[in-house]
Amino acid sequence: MSITLGAADWLSLFVHYLTLSLLAVGGAITTAPDMHRYLVDERAWLTDPQFSASIAIAQAAPGPNVLFIALLGWNVGLNAGGLPTALLGMTVTMLGIMIPSTTLAYLAARWGHENRELRVVRAFKQGMAPIVVALLVATGWILATGSSYDLGDWPVWAVAIVSALLVWRTRLHLLWLLGAGALIGWMGWL
Repeated sequence: MSITLGAADWLSLFVHYLTLSLLAVGGAITTAPDMHRYLVDERAWLTDPQFSASIAIAQAAPGPNVLFIALLGWNVGLNAGGLPTALLGMTVTMLGIMIPSTTLAYLAARWGHENRELRVVRAFKQGMAPIVVALLVATGWILATGSSYDLGDWPVWAVAIVSALLVWRTRLHLLWLLGAGALIGWMGWL
């Protein structure tokens, strides 16, 4: 895949990630559906397989969860040119996603800790929990269906539901589930 990105496109990518950074309640992975909409559906800077593979590879790798952002930016840059543009894409997306959220998280955590006994602070924390769960479910939906949004592929949904139940009810490490998913895919069952 080859794309052309001008200065306005790079600025748009940076501003989009700045915006997403402020919406990343519960982690950057909760904004993956909008990243998919922007990068795959709207701009066509990535393909569905590139998007899904970027997230899967970053999740399987040790390190912070947010590394999938770097991989998405890397792949956008790689599609736009060679190694220098891949590094530019990685830098643009990582700075965009990190600057607002880390600044806000630092300031809010300090304020929240100092005012943790206030009723409004406790209510805010409890109210955010269902929103974070819904955003994680939306992310799972995007990863399971790609751009087709098709519910007819029942084996994919069965694996997704069983995986979610195992994560919720057991202490099974996620790498075992990723390995099982890779094995099932390699055997051609999905």
